[in-house]
Amino acid sequence: MSEIDYKSLGKVGVLFGGRSAEHDISIMSGSGVLAALKSKGVDAHAFDPAERSIAELAAEKFDRVFIALHGRYGEDGSMQGVLEQLNIPYTGSGVMASAIAMDKIFTKRIWQTHGISTPGYAVLNAQSDLAAITQNLGLPLIMKPPHEGSTIGITKVNTAAEMQQAYTLAAQFDEVVLAEEFIEGREFTVAVLGRGEQAYALPIIEIVAPDGNYDYQNKYFTDDTQYLCPAPLDAVLTTAIQQMAVEAYRALDCEGWARIDVLVRNSDQRPFLLEINTSPGMTGHSLVPMAAKATGMSYEDLCVEILKTARLKIRTESK
Repeated sequence: MSEIDYKSLGKVGVLFGGRSAEHDISIMSGSGVLAALKSKGVDAHAFDPAERSIAELAAEKFDRVFIALHGRYGEDGSMQGVLEQLNIPYTGSGVMASAIAMDKIFTKRIWQTHGISTPGYAVLNAQSDLAAITQNLGLPLIMKPPHEGSTIGITKVNTAAEMQQAYTLAAQFDEVVLAEEFIEGREFTVAVLGRGEQAYALPIIEIVAPDGNYDYQNKYFTDDTQYLCPAPLDAVLTTAIQQMAVEAYRALDCEGWARIDVLVRNSDQRPFLLEINTSPGMTGHSLVPMAAKATGMSYEDLCVEILKTARLKIRTESK
């Protein structure tokens, strides 16, 4: 892009921080994005919705905003709705797609209607028969809150005796809890950029965590996890996973960018999609910048490319 193009992006707000359990990671992501945009000459400014009001957001008169918020109140459609009301173009998916993608249960339901492979699951509440769940899904299984990210509240349940404790942990974050079939296999992630028919997948990354435990610590704060990009997969499976990821992205009407987590089962090499993140991390350990780098795109250029896609998604009648 030329210098005039950068200036034409106008006054840009970078939204990060927020009120979710992923506040600290959002600070890391947003700080990186802000520095990257400024380094390119973009008139970018920090804005933390946890510290400043919607009235202040309106008063800033941003020409567009880059959403680097993670989790609730930023990735779940609520902030997207605010920005639509304020008539401020924004990056990423719209209100509906953001809300659905944030809910792992509804995401799985939609993927299933499209024939997209995802692990078997059950939705739990305080009255659920936990013993019956273990019979239906088998052990081990995964227990998680359906509206959190960054591996928050997640437990691998190995025995029936661990079910109640795992449920109690996940229920701290959500009214219902997602129990999911455990897939023994390799872990991958696929970044998708673009919109509609122009959406495309970046190179696949394989995640090799210590002892197979890709938890909060190993995800963000250690250098022990290995990331293999492009992932060492044969060409046929690589293409199949990328096509599945793009189909899953389009099924939810996502746009701008997202990251989809995938497991490939050891027994038959079948891929299963776990979840989609519509405001992925942009920290030093984050995977979308890593995948973009494998194509020759720098972190700074990635931030600008995403910012360029900012738009209002709700179509209004012209008067």
